[in-house]
Amino acid sequence: MLARTPSDVHLGAIRLWLYAVAALVLAMVLVGGATRLTESGLSITEWQPVMGMLPPLSDAQWQTEFEKYQAIPQYHALNQGMNLDAFKAIYWWEWTHRLIGRVIGFVFLVPLLWFLWRGWIGRGLRGRLWFIFGLGALQGAVGWWMVASGLADRIEVSQYRLATHLVLACAIYVAIIWTAQRLDERPVMPSPPRIRLSAMALLLLVLLQIYLGALVAGLRAGYVYNTWPLIDGALIPDSARLFLDTPLWRNFFENTLTAQFDHRMVAYTIFVCALLHAFDVTRTAKSSWVVSSALVLVLAVTVQAALGIWTLLDRVPITLALMHQAMAMLVLTVATTHAALVARRQSRSYTASLQS
Repeated sequence: MLARTPSDVHLGAIRLWLYAVAALVLAMVLVGGATRLTESGLSITEWQPVMGMLPPLSDAQWQTEFEKYQAIPQYHALNQGMNLDAFKAIYWWEWTHRLIGRVIGFVFLVPLLWFLWRGWIGRGLRGRLWFIFGLGALQGAVGWWMVASGLADRIEVSQYRLATHLVLACAIYVAIIWTAQRLDERPVMPSPPRIRLSAMALLLLVLLQIYLGALVAGLRAGYVYNTWPLIDGALIPDSARLFLDTPLWRNFFENTLTAQFDHRMVAYTIFVCALLHAFDVTRTAKSSWVVSSALVLVLAVTVQAALGIWTLLDRVPITLALMHQAMAMLVLTVATTHAALVARRQSRSYTASLQS
């Protein structure tokens, strides 16, 4: 075995740090899902990045926060007569969601500055990490932009902004895992360009499916058309109902039937593409790691499809809905690690370039 150099040790520490940050991002997405499903996301009606770190500490402060919530349309439409204890239950979900966001910022920035001070991060990697940090800062602003859409004239947040918020979180998650994976120098036989391209296509399809899932969630489209494989009485609904709204493009974002139909069609596409990709990999890939990850991706996609059907048929109970979102993140994790694995170069030139 080759002795590990200081550079190898540094890269190992950076990878562990990135995986820890990714775990926090995953936790934030899952808590965000619970916050949405419990209708808790509008319980905090202000954006205070610094002062908001502390929850209400006295009965008077709790009452003040409750009165702010009572002033928005959601309270009057959904929670009229709610008592203070019930308000505290939804408040803690949103507060925890925001707290994790702040913790992620701290856990990312402080070690990054320390690694830079120690000279462990080269120019190539430095730019990528600062870009990820910038995306995280943007995500905080997008989160408030989303919440603000539900504070007046609506009783829920905009599905457009909800989907943007979720997909940006997933993009950050993918960027972190991809960066950590590409710093792994374990030898892997290079994959043919076709395999690399199809793995990347699957990753992009999974991100698209998560976006469509957020639209379905924001439109409450999972609570209607609770049949499978038929939807609205047919495998392919009548075009007059699919494209009911004008202009045409609005149907893809605002028509509950079209949103759920699109979500189903992309799910079928991912399932078929994952099977074909795995078959291709088993025939052509020379690395057992690549074959194994392709098969794990097929398994994860299959479980997620079955879970999605179960959730739909059972009319979206909160437990199944949370499991469906968690499984979506697992599929995204596997798709990302697989794509990064087949994209990995055989030589040390890539990691060397990141350290220079």
